[in-house]
Parts: sequence; C-alpha cells; structure tokens
Amino acid sequence: MSDLDDIDLDPEDFLPSIPLKKVPHGDVFEASRAGDVDRLKYLLDSGVNVNTRDNWDSVALYYACLAGHLDAAKMLLESGAICSEHTFDGDRCHYAALNLKVRKLLKAFEARPPPLGPLQSALRETFIGCVANRAYLEQVDGQAQFTGNVSNGGTSPSYFPPDVIFCLHGRPIEAHRVILSARSPYFKKKFETDWRDRNKIRFSREKLSYPAFYSFVHFFYSDRLEIAVDDMEDLVRICKVCKCESLQKVIEKEVRHQKYADYKSLQDIDNSQRRYILQGSSLPEDDCLPAALSRVLEISLNNSIQEEKDDDLVTQFGSVKISGFEDDLADVNIKVEDKVFRCHQVILASRSEYFKTRLSRMEDFLEGNDGLHDYNLPLVKEHDLSMEAFEKMIEYMYTDGLKDINPEQAEEMFDAASRYLLFPLKRAVADALLPHLQMVPPSRLCHWLILSDMYGVSKIREYCLDMIACNFEAFAETKEFRAMLLTLPPPSGDSSLRTTVPNAPGAEMKMTDGNVLDDLREKWLEVEAGELDKRDESALLFDKRLEMLMLVAQQEQSVTDYE
Repeated sequence: MSDLDDIDLDPEDFLPSIPLKKVPHGDVFEASRAGDVDRLKYLLDSGVNVNTRDNWDSVALYYACLAGHLDAAKMLLESGAICSEHTFDGDRCHYAALNLKVRKLLKAFEARPPPLGPLQSALRETFIGCVANRAYLEQVDGQAQFTGNVSNGGTSPSYFPPDVIFCLHGRPIEAHRVILSARSPYFKKKFETDWRDRNKIRFSREKLSYPAFYSFVHFFYSDRLEIAVDDMEDLVRICKVCKCESLQKVIEKEVRHQKYADYKSLQDIDNSQRRYILQGSSLPEDDCLPAALSRVLEISLNNSIQEEKDDDLVTQFGSVKISGFEDDLADVNIKVEDKVFRCHQVILASRSEYFKTRLSRMEDFLEGNDGLHDYNLPLVKEHDLSMEAFEKMIEYMYTDGLKDINPEQAEEMFDAASRYLLFPLKRAVADALLPHLQMVPPSRLCHWLILSDMYGVSKIREYCLDMIACNFEAFAETKEFRAMLLTLPPPSGDSSLRTTVPNAPGAEMKMTDGNVLDDLREKWLEVEAGELDKRDESALLFDKRLEMLMLVAQQEQSVTDYE
C-alpha cells in the first residue's frame, strides 16, 4: 500500500468487498460489476484483455467504478486498465465512480501507466537509445532520462544503430525496418519496393506533423501510444495512410470525444499540455507487437536453411533467393548445428546483451556466402546448443512467450538463458514446465529441485520444495531423495541457533541464504507446526530425521561403491 499512501485510503478500503453474488462462469464485465475478485483474477491471469469492450461500448473498469468495488477496480488498474481523464474510457470511469474513494484511486493510477512487458520495454529502450529520438524525448519531457551524453555525441547503453532515418521538417527520426514492416502493411510494401535501397527518407509534406509521426513510430516499438491531444487528428491521417485500421478507429473515437468534451466545457481548454495515453492491450491481439513479430519469425523460420549430409554431398533445403521466397528483412544468419536461421539484429540485440555485444563487432563475422549460394548476409556460428533449443529461444525473444516446450528441453533452455544473458526466458520456461511437474514421480522432482537451484529458477525451486515439504515421508522413502541430501550443502549453523519464529500470515516466507535444506526446513515447519508452541519441538524432530536420512544415504552409497 506504500504506493497509495498519498491518496488518503486506509488498508481496510482494499479488503475484498462482498459481491452481490458470485459469478463462477461470468465474463470480465459480470465479475467487475459483481465485485467477484476471485473470478476477476482468474480471467485476468488467463489473458483476458483488460480494456476489451462489451456490446454497450463499456470496459470492465467502468462497471467496477459504477458499483463501488474498490478492490476490483484496483485489480483492473494494476492489470493495465485505462483511467486517464479527458479520454473516453477515463472520463466515463471518473463520472461513474460511486464514491470519492474510487475517484481517488483512479487519480492515483492516472499518472502511473502500468509497466511495459519485457519485449515492449526492450524495444522501446532501443528506439529511445537512438540519439535523435532520445534528444526529442528529452526536449518534450524537459529532463534527461538517460545516462548517455547527448551533447557530446555519446550514446545510451541501449543504443543499437538504426537502418533507416526519416526526415520531417529537417528533424530526424531513427528506426529499424523490421519493426516498421511488422506493424504496418504500408511500410512493408515500401521497404520491399521504393525504399529497398534507401537509408534516409525525406518527407516533404507540410501537413505531416513531426510529433504525431514520432508518437506513431514510438507506438510500434512499445505498444504504448503517448501523444498530445492537439496532435491526435494528425495521427488519424497517418494511421489511414499506413493502414493501421484498429489504431485509427480508437483514435478517431477519442478525437470525437475530445471535441465533445471541449464543446461542453464552460471555458477554453489548453490542449497543448494534455496528453492521451493508449495501451496496446486495448487493440485486438493480432495488432499488438508480439503477434506482429510472431508473423515475422514464422516467415524467417520458413526461409531458414536446413543442411543434410548424405554421401559427402551437402544438400540445402529452404527457399533462399528462389521463386516464392517471401522477403523477411533478415540481416544476419545464425548457424546452429546444421541449420542456418535468418534473424534480425535489432531484435536479438534488444533482448540479449550477449548478442548486442557480438553483433557490434561486424568485422569479426564470416562474410560471404560460406556455402550458402547467392547469399551475402553476415554469418554467426553458435556452438554447444541444439537447433531445437535455439528455435525456442528466438521464439521467446520475438514474442515474449513459448507456445509449448518439451520437458526434456527445459534443462538446455535454462542453460541457454544463462549463457545468452536472457534471464526472463527462465520464467517463461518455468511457466511452461510447471504443468508437467505435477505428474512426475518424486525421483524426477528431486532432479528438478537440483537444477532449479543451480540455475536460479525460483518458481520451479519453490514448487519442488513445497511438494517435498507437504509429502516429506513419501519422499524420505525414495532412494533418490536420500542420495540428493548428500549432494546439497549442509544446513547453516547449529540447528539450536536457527530461528523457529513463524512468519506473519500472508507474509512472504523468510528464507535464509538460499540453502536448500534450510529452506526445506522452513517450509516443512509452515506445514507441520503452525502453532508457535510446537515449532521448537518440530524443528528438532526435523533436524534429527534429516540426520538419520543422511546416514542411511551414506550407507547406501558405501554399498554401491563396494559393489
């Protein structure tokens, strides 16, 4: 609640409200209207668009505000619901708010848009990392937001060279072809035809607004539109030319709302300081950044080359520079085992510091076709990695998700995430792996506990520790669990000195220094000794049981070595 201290709301205000009724099968609108936070959380966790509209053109936040369900409204806001005043949805929610508490909550979130996803955040930093783009943003915001020294021609840590520069009224906007082509049919066609060999493109139209075009390109990278109200009509025209129909419809509706709001106002409104913010989640999923890059990746994979060796002859598969080849704007080849993947430098560099560093040294690459006929893209060879694992890795880098994963691949994926400095990939692999772990025997669960502890995958580690703590005696009967105990670091310190004070209800569990046996002990106490007067006795029993299991494991190991 520390983020909301300044709006005079008590913690009791956010206790779950009593819904008029439970809606176990209701949609997001019904759950918000009833205040059924359990159903609402389930729907949001399932990926429901928090800004989707019903048949009456209303969003879920509107119903939560109308009914005065503060806890439901807060959950929607934290999930990215739009609430800015002077916008269509924002004004409806402010006017519909049942009481002052709901209105204060909306005001608190108004100037605090939700954080971007990892993909959007990484590409936005790349866009803002370009010197010209960063300079304009600093001029608009009136403050320096990056550590790069612009005045001395320095670059920010997120800088990656653009491959196209637009000039409007003598001012540049730096960008990357693959991002623009993925988001707009207009740009895709232009880069395949008129602009194929052009790195600098000048627009001579007097009516083309630089701020509107800047906000438009920024949206392509970040899935978040931030634009001055005065520039919105210019943006509508840009959307129409670039064939961004879903964005155009939303902006047109907002322009009509702004004109109506200005007409109803009793005084002139200065729009120069008013800004409109739109989250990409308000648009259809197919028009958002992950879906756009997913289509690019699919084309690139179809164009990639598989080499098959037979009788010392190399046969190449793939449609490179032949009839039917669909241009994917790839600018680098990555060879893994016998497959050459067509990739895009800006995406690899934005998502991975490893690739960013390696791609910055173009002169070290193997130039020329290198066995690839009629091909001259730079070639990078990656070793100690299977092509299946690399394909799943770039799937995450392009889309922020994994559709499915073979559990047998998970260990290699954890290793790849560490080696390629792509740490969020571990969480994505963990999410895909968890359903499989619910069906594995205790011996395999011990294996995953060791791996998750080694690679720092906290979600899998916590799940394994919970399962062992809740079924400790069943695990104790298995030879694999006892053998695992001998491979783990010993518990920290004297057992009599370790705390047995329980955690407060609902508080985050207090772990020691990441010692698996200490953490297992704490979790076991949470399960078996909830009452304070039983914890000291239970802790000693657990420590003695652990010592006995280790003695048995040592005896079993001695027998095995002797045999």
